[in-house]
Amino acid sequence: MPITISIAQIDIAFADRERNLARMIQVLEQTAAKGAKLTVFPEAALTGYCFDSLNDARPHAEPIPGPSTERMTQVCRKLGVFVVYGLLEADGDRIFNACALVGPEGVVGSYRKIHLPFLGVDRFTTPGDRPFTIHEAAGMKIGMHICYDGGFPESARCMMLLGADLVVLPTNWPPGSECMAGFAVNTRAMENNIYYAACDRVGDERGFHFIGQSKICDPSGRALAEAPHDGEEILYAEIDVEKARRKKIIRVPNLHEIDRLRDRRPEMYGQITLPKNH
Repeated sequence: MPITISIAQIDIAFADRERNLARMIQVLEQTAAKGAKLTVFPEAALTGYCFDSLNDARPHAEPIPGPSTERMTQVCRKLGVFVVYGLLEADGDRIFNACALVGPEGVVGSYRKIHLPFLGVDRFTTPGDRPFTIHEAAGMKIGMHICYDGGFPESARCMMLLGADLVVLPTNWPPGSECMAGFAVNTRAMENNIYYAACDRVGDERGFHFIGQSKICDPSGRALAEAPHDGEEILYAEIDVEKARRKKIIRVPNLHEIDRLRDRRPEMYGQITLPKNH
């Protein structure tokens, strides 16, 4: 049976967790009423993104589990749904750009952004220190990564190899990211034969404008739903996990067959894993 998901392309109030949490809960009630079992919100949806220093950001960070995930758990339990949203995670003295997957029973999993651009709060956060992981929720195997991670194809490929049906990308795309939004989302889905959902924010924050252009693509790379603008919009799409798990595609029997899992040549990819030259 197809599973409905949604992504919420919304504006974020800078440094106002209570307001942002209330808005996300309002949206969750709306998407749940329309049958969505999973709703994805943007990167840093709880906090905003454009902090000027670690000390500027630190008061707005919280642990996972923490206050917002506890509140989200209550809402997810009431509605019978799951949610992914971005936040700043506090772990001792370290701050991570993170996202949490929460459901009726609490935190299912979380992710810490691995690839950090020299932009916004990422100038000060700690690089993610955990490997890519898959979490089961709402009948799907879900992988998470954040914004800049989507420009590194190894990220989605790792999650595909772990068995992901759906990879979600909470993001804050500023101007200059139009090609990422326009083409890379489709490519990540197609090259891995998975569903891929990129949820961007909109609005302006400390001089930065965010472009929207959120999108959900199917395993062929076809856009199922998209918001090709910088205004608020909620997108919906149906996920057929069997389509994502069926890696062998037979277009003409014995003449045109594609298997993006079997046809890989990992023995030829060693250059990718060599240490960086500084």
